[in-house]
Amino acid sequence: MLEPIKISEFKSGHWVKQSGYKAFIPTKINRQWLIDNPEVEVLIAQAHQKLGELNAFSELVPDVSFFIKMHIAKEATLSSRIEGTQTSVEEVFLSSEDIRPEERNDWEEVQNYISAMKFAVQTLDELPLSNRLIRETHKRILQGVRGQNKHPGEFRSSQNWIGGASLTDAVFVPPPQHEVLELMSDLEKFLHNDYIFIPELVRVAIAHYQFETIHPFLDGNGRIGRLLIVLCLVSKGLLVRPSLYISAFFQEHRAIYFDNLSGVRNNHNMIQWLKFFMVGVIQTAESSVATFRKITFLKQELELKVSKLKSKQANTRKLLHYLFSQPVVTAKDVVKLLDTTKPTANNLLKEFTRIGILKEKTGYRRNRVFSFFEYLALFEQK
Repeated sequence: MLEPIKISEFKSGHWVKQSGYKAFIPTKINRQWLIDNPEVEVLIAQAHQKLGELNAFSELVPDVSFFIKMHIAKEATLSSRIEGTQTSVEEVFLSSEDIRPEERNDWEEVQNYISAMKFAVQTLDELPLSNRLIRETHKRILQGVRGQNKHPGEFRSSQNWIGGASLTDAVFVPPPQHEVLELMSDLEKFLHNDYIFIPELVRVAIAHYQFETIHPFLDGNGRIGRLLIVLCLVSKGLLVRPSLYISAFFQEHRAIYFDNLSGVRNNHNMIQWLKFFMVGVIQTAESSVATFRKITFLKQELELKVSKLKSKQANTRKLLHYLFSQPVVTAKDVVKLLDTTKPTANNLLKEFTRIGILKEKTGYRRNRVFSFFEYLALFEQK
């Protein structure tokens, strides 16, 4: 193994001249790292503590899978929004026929992201976090949507770039295609090298930076790179459940996020990137715990509310329970859920609307859509 490197002395890589532009080849990362900055050390400790609190809380919350499903929906919309896709958390739960034709492409991209995320997290039980899993996940993200012609599931065999209309005016040009396989192999080894003794959150932060710098696919790199963070946290045991998604923090501080990635490449400033990443973990974990608490209180409050309805209690409880996993519903959904008649379903929806649990969104007399608005508001971007 190479000599240990202090993060304060890290050299990020070098530029190579190509035809009319320069491409950046990052330093390989599968080596021992020494954290020699006290401020970074303090933030690392705080971030690990906050993850511990989030894990403890997620273990105590009943029906936590419902809440995680909502976090996944939020992550999918925000991670895609960074790439320019505009879909709300509420729209995630609509069926395709309820989405306006001009918005359907964005909706399909978010649905793909959710599907890919679920696949990747579940597959970790059978397959280690690897380039193979990354490629399989990438294939699902681009299936049937914009970018489907850019070789989904395959590392690129041509040069790409970030920003600008062409290579000559690009904001950043990643390494040439012939460097990608070796760099991704190094990244994979780094993720699994048990002889690198650093806090696992540092490993995750460096891995995300390196992936975004390699930019191994022709399209979808940002989404995969952010998903990689979750997969690392789960595979390393830092998250008991996939309950922390950092895209909201990156979206809120989007310019700073990109500046800090560029700061590593251009100025070798790994320290600032690690600080930013740890603050993101701290704030996101705190936000997730706060959301879990609000959901728990809301559930208790609404259970008391529906217990006073005259409708059949088994039906009211079952519908309320269902809304926490499917917060946008139609009468058809309720008929299927309760195995009942349409008039009964409509009456129950009317009761839930009357007591302020649901709002009718469409204004149509037929095919009306109802929203569990107070719950959704907890996950919409502030």
